[in-house]
Amino acid sequence: MKLLFALIRVFSGHPLPDAAKLTFYRPAFYGAAAKKFTQAAMRGPAAWSVADRELMAAFVSQVNGSAFCLGAHTATAGRAYRDPAKVRAVLTDLDSAPIEDGLRATLRMLGALTREGSISIEDMRAVLSAGVSPDQVADALAVCAAFDTTDRLADAFGFEVLDPAGFEAGAAYLLKRGYR
Repeated sequence: MKLLFALIRVFSGHPLPDAAKLTFYRPAFYGAAAKKFTQAAMRGPAAWSVADRELMAAFVSQVNGSAFCLGAHTATAGRAYRDPAKVRAVLTDLDSAPIEDGLRATLRMLGALTREGSISIEDMRAVLSAGVSPDQVADALAVCAAFDTTDRLADAFGFEVLDPAGFEAGAAYLLKRGYR
């Protein structure tokens, strides 16, 4: 593994992020399942765009206070939308950010779930009344589950926070290859 990680660094010009290294750890127990679940949540068929799902990952990571995941998915969402300012606006002030009401309501729900560990009937009604379909709710909850887990692991293992160039390189990779 050390040789593989060194080769990746040589050819990419960047160290392999700790999140990618974690998937190599006990692949039969964690890595393979985590990659499969995250790939399905982030790149599988969904009514949400890839950019929307990356924004959800960044938002959940911000609520969790996970610096590595926040940086990684802020960069990825910014690239996916081709509008980093939009992503910054959402993460700075959700209420005034230039996004559609359904996405805003969904992010509020994900924030409540992440902070409190549960959501209320009122939270769900607010999302559905904003025009979000039950399938979109399920897809958003999958993103939340993937990143609640990843955020906690990132913090537990002390993932190194990359510099902006490292996060941008990771974002380019995630948009090209996904979470496989």
